[in-house]
Amino acid sequence: MAPSPQDLTSAEMDEAVAKRRNFAIISHPDAGKTTLTEKLLLYGGAIQQAGAVKARGEQRRVTSDWMELEKQRGISITSTVLQFDYSGSTINLLDTPGHQDFSEDTYRTLAAADNAVMLEDAAKGLEPQTRKLFEVCRMRQIPIFTFINKMDRPGREPLELLDEIEKELELLPWAVNWPIGSGEHFRGVIDRRTRQVTLFERAERGRQASERSLDAADPELRELVEPELLDQALEEIELLQEAGADLDLELVHAGEQTPVFFGSAMTNFGVRPFLNAFLELAQQPVARQSHEGPIDPLRPEFSGFVFKLQANMDSRHRDRVAFVRVCSGKFEKDMTVQHARSGRAIRLSRPQKLFGQDREVVEEAYPGDVIGLNNPGMFAIGDTLYIGPRVEYEGIPCFSPEIFAWLRNPNPSAFKNFRKGVNELREEGAVQILYDTDQSKRDPILAAVGQLQLEVVQHRLEKEYGVPTRLEPLGFSVARWVSGGWGELEKLGRIFNCKTVRDAWDRPVLLFKNDWNLNQLVEDHPDLELASVAPVVSGLEPISL
Repeated sequence: MAPSPQDLTSAEMDEAVAKRRNFAIISHPDAGKTTLTEKLLLYGGAIQQAGAVKARGEQRRVTSDWMELEKQRGISITSTVLQFDYSGSTINLLDTPGHQDFSEDTYRTLAAADNAVMLEDAAKGLEPQTRKLFEVCRMRQIPIFTFINKMDRPGREPLELLDEIEKELELLPWAVNWPIGSGEHFRGVIDRRTRQVTLFERAERGRQASERSLDAADPELRELVEPELLDQALEEIELLQEAGADLDLELVHAGEQTPVFFGSAMTNFGVRPFLNAFLELAQQPVARQSHEGPIDPLRPEFSGFVFKLQANMDSRHRDRVAFVRVCSGKFEKDMTVQHARSGRAIRLSRPQKLFGQDREVVEEAYPGDVIGLNNPGMFAIGDTLYIGPRVEYEGIPCFSPEIFAWLRNPNPSAFKNFRKGVNELREEGAVQILYDTDQSKRDPILAAVGQLQLEVVQHRLEKEYGVPTRLEPLGFSVARWVSGGWGELEKLGRIFNCKTVRDAWDRPVLLFKNDWNLNQLVEDHPDLELASVAPVVSGLEPISL
């Protein structure tokens, strides 16, 4: 009996979801994140030659960093989405900003990720930014895979690095492979599960490293590697075996155990073994939490949410792109979907697959994929798009900013462009915008996690909108949202040592010079509820400048 079209569609969905892997890379600045991203693309066949992060002379620019300021400074500021096929799987790599001033963009990207790769520098181990982002992964129960990078440079002992992960993150590490030597004596890795040894030879810069695979018991191995290095690696593997823990996929997928890999992204040592094992161990797209409960990716009707907005990715077209994570069903070009916040029907006529600055039209996409939609001002971060019964995914919170400054427009004739730029940059979450409660003060207040965020906003206003601006710092470092809204605040009467402002959704925010002033207010008004994370917005239109 021939299967019905519905059965075929269901089988197609099962297959599409099973072959997809989606992950974000989290790390401290300078751990080598953009380099690892490039090498994964290289092995995936998505690019022919990897670029170095700090491009000089004839070296290629890195594919994932497209913004002019990123190219000038050799850092990643924005998140990009890179999709490639490898070994029968479709991989969606969500590249995140490396600089700690842009951690909020990383939080939003992690909302769209099913797995995270935690990148560590072998010499430095766990660093502050990595710990902070790890906590977000734990909060979301995202499985974490650890790649210990820069093994070709002098570093700490591998056992010591595992011990640090276990003690400081309370995360059970399980080394999938183990390094033979380190620094200039780094020769390769041993896979603990198969006892296969992969030896590496340095490749021409930006090319795939040449690899040779042998069994750990192969006598020829001792002619290729110094016996003392091999013996030390095998002894350390025995120690790990005696420690008794097994690799448990349930614990990995619950975010309680982390598979650990060793290598060097810059020289391509260990990147392919990592990629192969990751595809085997990572979880496929999972159910996402909505106001109606978890939504299974195999739900037949399409649904997805906007986790990122980006303006002017293509300076020639002055476009705005909304990045949508597909959560259920099959996306098809030209489909008409419901916009949960406004209740309007929208036809998605120009969906794009993005790859750094390059893009191509997407005909179809499945759960775990990310698509770029042309955004005529309709979409906001956290918006849900769906077909069929109503779905609204949980919103993405804003975190407490620590730096505040008036944004002044010294040229009144450029106000129209100034307003357009501020509104569009607020939409995409480049910075939070606050407003004075005095309506006569029309200049917006920029609120950011780090100083570089403010510099990027100024740079982009000038380069993309033709508006030079001036910043005037405000002497505050702590922001808290008033949970009960304006009514709760009015009950208190006059309050001291803080400034009251409005956020983009007209909610009261209190700014304090320091934690001491905040604690003083809390002691004076114990019934006042203050939140360091902005309440999630649903169904409200933000204030425009």
